[in-house]
Amino acid sequence: MTRIALAGAGAFGIKHLDGLKNIEGVEIVSIISRTLEQAQEVAAKYGAKHASTELADALARDDVDAVILCTPTQMHAAQAIACLEAGKHVQVEIPLADSLADAEAVLAAQKKAGKVAMVGHTRRFNPSHQYVHNKIKAGELNLQQMDVQTYFFRRKNLNALGQPRSWTDHLLWHHAAHTVDLFAYQTGEIVEAHALQGPKHPELGIAMDMSIQLKSVTGAICTLSLSFNNDGPLGTFFRYIGDSGTYIARYDDLVNGKEEAIDVSKVDVSMNGIELQDREFIAAIREGREPNSSVEQVLPCYQILDKLDRQLEG
Repeated sequence: MTRIALAGAGAFGIKHLDGLKNIEGVEIVSIISRTLEQAQEVAAKYGAKHASTELADALARDDVDAVILCTPTQMHAAQAIACLEAGKHVQVEIPLADSLADAEAVLAAQKKAGKVAMVGHTRRFNPSHQYVHNKIKAGELNLQQMDVQTYFFRRKNLNALGQPRSWTDHLLWHHAAHTVDLFAYQTGEIVEAHALQGPKHPELGIAMDMSIQLKSVTGAICTLSLSFNNDGPLGTFFRYIGDSGTYIARYDDLVNGKEEAIDVSKVDVSMNGIELQDREFIAAIREGREPNSSVEQVLPCYQILDKLDRQLEG
């Protein structure tokens, strides 16, 4: 039995709890949330015996083996380090941190603790992106370009459920992290990176629009457009342009360049990227191995984000 504590029982935390329900031999032991009322409500729904507003309470428990962190970005690094220092395996939702120094500190803590430390770079696990990855690995597709649109409507600081956020989201350190890591995962090391940003929001203090250009060691390029001003279809849409086909990925779904659906139901044991991510975390703990999307594997992404951040603010 792998015994889990989940911190951050908001919209994304619930997605993890729903995924974990489908994994054999997993027990949800503890729920940590901003309010005790919410923690207790979610704990009752998912059969957890413990609820608290303090992560330290879960870390002190002998019946917690691992922690999944779905807390605000600014807390990720410090909380991940606290989990590792308490002898717990940890999966931290994307992004690992909002600075390179913090990301490096988590890796140092992981190496010292010798525990599984994984980051929720979900695009590595979505069946749509796995399908393309498998084609590239098999030599059936040489990627020439990734064209990515990450569009949200975030002129007010609200979460996916329309509730006020206790923190501010970020186009570069959060949303661009998905694509930067995925592009490197699909094509190899990123050797060039450039960015431009639009005006900063007068209250939120962040750029609401951004453009990023990347080039990999293979010569493939990536063009990423990000916006919090987009009043239209929301989410991230990936167009893969290769020498033997074009694919468009929308989360777990995939179509070809003619918008004809591609069946990805046999790519993995589930069609849910979050569940597949959690399955990898549990499997790595049980098998005593490094997981796909480990802190060490995704660190190059944060090195690129740091480079882009210095470009934008320099």
